[in-house]
Amino acid sequence: MTQQNSKPKRFRSQDWFDNEERIDMTALYLERFMNYGITPEELRSGKPIIGIAQSGSDISPCNRIHLDLAKRVRDGIRDAGGIPMEFPLHPIFENCRRPTAALDRNLAYLGLVEILHGYPIDAVVLTTGCDKTTPAQLMAAATVDIPAIVLSGGPMLDGWFEGELVGSGAAIWKGRRRLAAGEIDEQKFIDIATASAPSAGHCNTMGTASTMNAVAEALGMSLTGCSAIPAPYRERGQMAYETGRRIVGMAFEDLRPSQVLTRDAFIDAIVVNAAIGGSTNAQPHIVAMARHAGVEIAPEDWMEYGYDVPLLLNMQPAGKYLGERFHRAGGVPAIMWELEQKGMLRSQRPTVTGKTMAENLVGRESHDREMIWPFDAPLKDKAGFMVLKGNLFDFAIMKTSVISDAFRARYLSEPGSENAFECKVVVFDGSDDYHHRINDPALNIDERTMLVIRGSGPVGWPGSAEVVNMQPPDALIKKGITALPTLGDGRQSGTSDSPSILNASPESAAGGNLALLRTGDVVRVDLNTGRCDVKISDAELEARRKDAPPAIPPNQTPWQQIYRATVGQLHTGACMELALPYRGVGHDMPRHNH
Repeated sequence: MTQQNSKPKRFRSQDWFDNEERIDMTALYLERFMNYGITPEELRSGKPIIGIAQSGSDISPCNRIHLDLAKRVRDGIRDAGGIPMEFPLHPIFENCRRPTAALDRNLAYLGLVEILHGYPIDAVVLTTGCDKTTPAQLMAAATVDIPAIVLSGGPMLDGWFEGELVGSGAAIWKGRRRLAAGEIDEQKFIDIATASAPSAGHCNTMGTASTMNAVAEALGMSLTGCSAIPAPYRERGQMAYETGRRIVGMAFEDLRPSQVLTRDAFIDAIVVNAAIGGSTNAQPHIVAMARHAGVEIAPEDWMEYGYDVPLLLNMQPAGKYLGERFHRAGGVPAIMWELEQKGMLRSQRPTVTGKTMAENLVGRESHDREMIWPFDAPLKDKAGFMVLKGNLFDFAIMKTSVISDAFRARYLSEPGSENAFECKVVVFDGSDDYHHRINDPALNIDERTMLVIRGSGPVGWPGSAEVVNMQPPDALIKKGITALPTLGDGRQSGTSDSPSILNASPESAAGGNLALLRTGDVVRVDLNTGRCDVKISDAELEARRKDAPPAIPPNQTPWQQIYRATVGQLHTGACMELALPYRGVGHDMPRHNH
């Protein structure tokens, strides 16, 4: 819908540029925009000013495609009767940001809230890609609540090495194991890793980037079919253009995130995440987006709605193929079509297309049944996240879609005790400790050992780090044991194929009982009951509280101190807790500045 077929609407930007009551301020606001050639007539035309939240930069390579896509977004905005204004976002780059990119999600959120609230922007295109760029922007959109739409940057082209598919991230973890086993040398490890990133775009596996862009589409916050289009494809530029056109219509319709980001939408996102074998990082991000939208997602929801869901997508790390084929097979709409046919979705809900999700999914059945499997004949049954609790934590998750046959045979198939196991633990305080000691023979790590890492949560790291997917010592890998049970209060890469128990909350640095665990303790995991317990008495646990807790690293920057002082735990989304009461801040005008 455009200006020509909409009722006249006064936009918030007109309070800056067309305010008869404060002509002195109007002159002030208009004046400096003149210096790059825009005209007063444009800004005072009554057309909506559409922000383009630019996440691409040289230090955000996964999102760099948006530097080009923004041009097509601008074309679409202009053609539909809007005025585009592009502005930068705080960069977030998962692979390179130290000590972890998790620090930046809340910082980018905070910056975008201030921009959308304090500048003359009537609606916004959110340019997403790398893991946390999607939740950061959707959290901000929910807080400000002006019309917003997601434009995904899209995955890289499929990677190939020596005739085989190599997926981003997944190639690193597999290559690391092969290097430890002595099967490849360091140069070949590097060659495999670089081959997995053959073009512009984010991860071509179903890591956190592909997952979160799929989640944005499942929520109804992007145009149908947007998330899976590879970055270099022509359809990506076409989608950018249509997204630019659509956001102008949304501005006239006043279609806001609060109308789209409902509890039904978030429950459907949980279901879709299971069906695609999505990243474990979806858990804190979905919860964070929901909380900023005023929607409660309880730990029980992951089991009630998102566990008994079949794995339908044959894509690494849970499957075989990569992003190009997923797009050609129909992308997220084809997955949701399968779920819709079986009544798994709450699809009579609004989306940014102006139609219901059910209407968006009409005719979206896939014809590539190697890539997207039928609901009644899936890759795996009950493939969602398993939620666990016990005397070590109140909440943790395990990604069941990546439980391999070898892992199940070794740990989950004991006659009379199926889906349960016990292991002695070796405890590491942070990843430096792990890397320094994992190959120490004195630790006596064998196939009945659980590797535990703590100090890796939001407060302890700070930021929560992707370190829980620890590989076994080299000696075990050379014997063919490529995976051990792992547990931690941090996260792991969405590209990892490790069935870790992770996101444990409360973390050790916040008083969680992982701080009391000692090397040599025995932990029992029971997937039948959803329990994970250390086999010592409550009295012994209490006695251990008298000991000094594990040390955490000092803050290195002012933001780290602010982050630690304001962040919650992973089970509640690791949100900036003080920000949660702020909702719909774009509905009211900020004060004039002079």
